[in-house]
Amino acid sequence: MLRPEELGEGERERWRALRAASAAARNPFMEPEFTEAVGRVRPRTRVAVVYEGREPVGFLPHERGRFGQGHALAYGVSDAQGAVLGPGLGPGLGPGLGLGLGLGEGGGGDRRSGLGLDADGLLRACSLSSFAFDNLEAEQELFVPHAAAEYASYVIDVEKGYETYESVLRAQSPKFLKTTLAKERRLGRQVGDLRFVFDEREPAALRTLMAWKSAQYRRTGRRDRFAQDWITRLVSLLAARTRGQECSGTLSVLYAGGQPVAAHFGLRSTSVLACWFPAYDPEFAKYSPGLVLHLRMAEAAAAEGIGLLDLGRGAAEYKDSLKTGQVPVYEGAWTRPGTGAALHWLSREPSRRAHHFVRSRPRLAATAARALKGAGRLRRS
Repeated sequence: MLRPEELGEGERERWRALRAASAAARNPFMEPEFTEAVGRVRPRTRVAVVYEGREPVGFLPHERGRFGQGHALAYGVSDAQGAVLGPGLGPGLGPGLGLGLGLGEGGGGDRRSGLGLDADGLLRACSLSSFAFDNLEAEQELFVPHAAAEYASYVIDVEKGYETYESVLRAQSPKFLKTTLAKERRLGRQVGDLRFVFDEREPAALRTLMAWKSAQYRRTGRRDRFAQDWITRLVSLLAARTRGQECSGTLSVLYAGGQPVAAHFGLRSTSVLACWFPAYDPEFAKYSPGLVLHLRMAEAAAAEGIGLLDLGRGAAEYKDSLKTGQVPVYEGAWTRPGTGAALHWLSREPSRRAHHFVRSRPRLAATAARALKGAGRLRRS
């Protein structure tokens, strides 16, 4: 069991190689650089390393709380979660695989040869009483059986280039595309020349984005994520210092007349742009700058060789307009009998079930959204 900073370069390279060999999209949330950044702001972050002989064959980044309550890395914030395992490594394996959880390459720990790798064995070896997740990758065979709900994560496919993507939009959402492009031209005429920067390094632009996003959370009655110090520090750290080939903090900004009107911060790999925190200046809402920004992000991503933009889970009108498809993600928890499991259930399950009940009923969800916005207006007044 290691802290992220205790991973050796050999183990990091092995982690990257396992992700490269995986059938899953190369989502940057699943890379060692993201785990390292989270570890700097979340002291309870750990990485369980699974060995076969002296070779690391799997990694499970997670956070451990009181009474052994565990959860996926950056639970509630990360858009892709789970273990990083070698091809074919999972339930139902034959003998010969042990769980070696120790320091250093192949280091000691409790090796129990003859055990196949399963969720119970892995998480017991981590001394966890529960393990919660809310954006579990579909390929996570160890944990999907413990899921309580499945959700759609919406994606934009630009593998064949931006022009092909635009042709898809013209076929499925002709009015949306025509209207958005017209608003983009009007924004340029009425506010000033447009300029888009895919990878902006100006710290002031990131501060502006976080201020917009905080105001949006409050305006819509939702919890302000940037009021949580660790999230603010994590985003700032990723923007300033994370520049790995498969995990790089990326701030994109749309300028009009020299001033920012919309921005987005996310993570990118060589093949995936994980969309995370988009926001815009409400003063320019009539021009739909957030939609214009996403079109320019798709164009720039395609030019960089990125084939997929992951918009994340959760229904939203702008996602419905922009998406070309969807992939499943899962929410749930592995638990074992005891105090920790009971505390997990009491702290998370009633709320999770209530949210799922509302989200699965569109009319009720719309009513709830209006109520949240009303609560936001009351707080501001």
